[in-house]
Amino acid sequence: MQLILLLAWLVACAEQDARQRQISNWLTFGAFAVFLLFVLFKGQTWLGSTAAEGGWALLLALAFTLPGYALGRLGAGDVKLLAALALASDSLHLLGTFVGAGVASIAWLLIRQYAWPHMSQWLTQRYRQLGPETSNKQPFAPFLLVGFVLVTNWIH
Repeated sequence: MQLILLLAWLVACAEQDARQRQISNWLTFGAFAVFLLFVLFKGQTWLGSTAAEGGWALLLALAFTLPGYALGRLGAGDVKLLAALALASDSLHLLGTFVGAGVASIAWLLIRQYAWPHMSQWLTQRYRQLGPETSNKQPFAPFLLVGFVLVTNWIH
């Protein structure tokens, strides 16, 4: 059940980022607060790892995302999303999500020019931010969702 709720939250973040190129603070800070309180009161992360593992995952998330944010390659929403995800899971989930997102993002950059014209008009209108006419700085949360689904299927 907790995995389903975590996936639903990631879907909401990915949907908002893909449509608006930003993620609401209510989604990111809200989830961060819930996951932090969960760790503090239960002594484990949302997915059952130790609190120490959640702390290490949070440090990793900040180490990976803050330089990207400082260089303008990641948005603040991406940093907050990955920080919340770190507190909800563990280092393995976080690293797998980040690597999977990078691979999915590069793959999309390579095929979007060819795939976009063959997609339904509803999709291309709804998710314009992912289209080939946009800049190479695309929304990252949809790819984080893909990375999380991949790593979760691999681990579980």
